[in-house]
Amino acid sequence: MIKFKNGLLALCFFLLLQPLLGQEVQISKEQLIALTPLWTGERFPDGRPKVPDQILQRMKNVSVEEAWAVMKNAGYAYQIAEGWQLIHPDSVLVGRAVTATFMPGRPDVWKAIDSVGKKAGKRGQNTWAVDILVKGDVYVADQFGAQKNGPTIGDNVGNAIYAKTGNGIVYDGALRDVEGLKDIPGFTSFYTSYDPSYHNPPGDLTTMIVGINHPTRIRTVTVMPGDVVLGKLGVVVFIPPHLAERVVTTSEIVRLRDMFGHQRLREGKYTAGQIDARWTDEIERDFSKWLNDHINELPVGKAQIQEYLKDRTW
Repeated sequence: MIKFKNGLLALCFFLLLQPLLGQEVQISKEQLIALTPLWTGERFPDGRPKVPDQILQRMKNVSVEEAWAVMKNAGYAYQIAEGWQLIHPDSVLVGRAVTATFMPGRPDVWKAIDSVGKKAGKRGQNTWAVDILVKGDVYVADQFGAQKNGPTIGDNVGNAIYAKTGNGIVYDGALRDVEGLKDIPGFTSFYTSYDPSYHNPPGDLTTMIVGINHPTRIRTVTVMPGDVVLGKLGVVVFIPPHLAERVVTTSEIVRLRDMFGHQRLREGKYTAGQIDARWTDEIERDFSKWLNDHINELPVGKAQIQEYLKDRTW
């Protein structure tokens, strides 16, 4: 019986090791679909949720507070990461997350991972996740805050990322060539620190990649591939794909209600107490009429406003 149990334990251990030893560090399509069951929309061929471009475009106008409120109400209370250095701080970063997870280098594990990559014709572990990026993606990397001899991104890799995505990065580690990265228009990026060194110099194995499109950690946030990244005002919000449309719709309604309320306050039609409290049926009817009357001049798309009005009974 003891021999049987030991043999069974060894078999289980062997089966658990197979994903690490027998394939690349990139997650399988089946695993990724299993980890994102609430997303029912389109997916990329590798299984990553593909939030529509239209939602990404509308997301650029969402405030951090609006996104936080929707996610908090849905039970996602820890989706905001703070404390970044910025490239192009006056612009907004929006896109679909591609995740990369690095760990401190360990020769035996690094060699096992690298040998799999070499068999597939890959070089330089710092570019493996970059190779799969497409337009609209954001490269999100847990570089475990590595600084000296840690940077896996400089201006060469940065230009490659921007050429593939038209976007920037969220990078929990040190960048190099920051001056060169700032010369890339649209490379809106959030990073932890700067260091002029580069990763894995001769004789110093600093980093190794252990996961591509696996769940990863950025600050205190669990980030999933396909999450919508919203970076503005020095913070980054990671929005689960199944909540993305709810976030933008809620934001647009709040924006319209604020515009209406501010206008009516300036006109003296209502008091601050009336607008700041739960609206009466009379104010709600006035709001619906105001939307209809101004539908072609509001900062929210006509189709979105019509969809909102369709569900109202005022």
